[in-house]
Amino acid sequence: MKKTAIGLYIGFALLSILLIIVLATGYWKRFFYPEIFEETRARVITVQETNSITSDNQSNQNSWEDNLSVKMPLLEGEMVIAVLNKESEVSVSEEQFVVYRTSDANSPVFITFFSYDDRARSYRRMWDETTLATRPETISLFSQDLIGDRNNCIIVTGMNSRNEHTITVFRRQNQNYRKIAELQIEGSIMIQETARSLAYQQGITTGQSFNIAAYSHDSLSANFLDQIETIYSFNQSTFHYEQTRVTRIPGSQVEQRRIRELLSGAPGVFESFINDLWYYVSPQGTIDTKQFLYFDPAGREIIFYGDESQQVFEWQSSAPTRYGIYIRSQNISINTLLRFIEVELESLDSIRLRVNEDVRLRITANTTWDGSYRRAGAAAVRDSVSQLKPAINALFDSSWGRIQFYDTGSYSINSSLGQRNGRYVFYNVNENNLLELRPESGNTETRMVYSAETVAGVIILSRVRLGTTGVFDLLEPPVTLTPVIEN
Repeated sequence: MKKTAIGLYIGFALLSILLIIVLATGYWKRFFYPEIFEETRARVITVQETNSITSDNQSNQNSWEDNLSVKMPLLEGEMVIAVLNKESEVSVSEEQFVVYRTSDANSPVFITFFSYDDRARSYRRMWDETTLATRPETISLFSQDLIGDRNNCIIVTGMNSRNEHTITVFRRQNQNYRKIAELQIEGSIMIQETARSLAYQQGITTGQSFNIAAYSHDSLSANFLDQIETIYSFNQSTFHYEQTRVTRIPGSQVEQRRIRELLSGAPGVFESFINDLWYYVSPQGTIDTKQFLYFDPAGREIIFYGDESQQVFEWQSSAPTRYGIYIRSQNISINTLLRFIEVELESLDSIRLRVNEDVRLRITANTTWDGSYRRAGAAAVRDSVSQLKPAINALFDSSWGRIQFYDTGSYSINSSLGQRNGRYVFYNVNENNLLELRPESGNTETRMVYSAETVAGVIILSRVRLGTTGVFDLLEPPVTLTPVIEN
């Protein structure tokens, strides 16, 4: 018995030593998990642009791309343009689509798909596809349910080196994505959205698929505004968008020589043409006096006003198109909100807008800015604006804090929240003395306009709104500026 006990004790001791060796070396993992060979590339992705882009556009593009984050490093020479993250329809993980270009200035724009591999517990690069776009500054990447089955398609729009508009659409089929539409046209391309039923919204039934419309100049017409509308519809049997209808759309009768000048593509010509206040015209031909656009090419800003709210966008870059101009802009308060604005000439007093929003958030973009706009050139406001008053050099106390106006046209506000800087201007509209404050970019504030009334050296500011018919008081509590007397 003693020999047996001693033998068992020695056996247990040897097994314990062997188990410790296995755990310490990590050799046990090979019994439970297959060996995975994974190549890892670690490097910093630097965004660069080609020489065809101006330095201003390049700096804007670079500052935008600094916030992009990809699931795994790209290859050497591949530069990120846009990133889209979306929930997978076949798993609980997140999918990522990355639009990129290579260091070759003449190369097309590519898109790649990253999917999570549960077995390898890491992301994999599934495929790479080319798009028809070649100009990085015009790229927009977003997802939308085009087919109506609540499976979002991946859509890449942009322009090529011939200033043609392009669109490339991918849709999931089985475990991967397949290209279902790809168009390029010298005119414009838009997705024709239609209202879907409540049953679709509640997930009970499928919805009607959206068509893709392409607009080009009618080569058989002498009028530059006459267009050809080509409709592409989704074919369930071929799983592809196919041409289904071609319609001629007559344009307005305008002076042909002026149109040739505006649509010549010469730098600054069309920008100067839209430098004005424009108001919305409904499909019924009625004028909506509560929705306006103001293009300011010199100040590189675009102001949207509607639903009693004002949105200011920085005019980052633009490119001439066959019928107008294509603008990329960024909200000055929300830097993730981008708007790609396509402006087309309808007549010498009207334009048509198609606005595509890239909010980089999982929300539906608002497209209420699409449609026709008429120039407010005859409005009383523009005609009654008098010469700007000179800048001042003065110090005031207010509920905002201590505000200093400088004779250089700048101001600063010091309060418990810190210092805020910006530009200001005094001017007169319809015999109303107005003060406009324009905060520096990066501040959460937006441009404000106040009526300025001086009583015994004290300036009383009341928030107002400028419309085509005059100045309107917004009935907000006034702000009093009291002069600071320095000893």
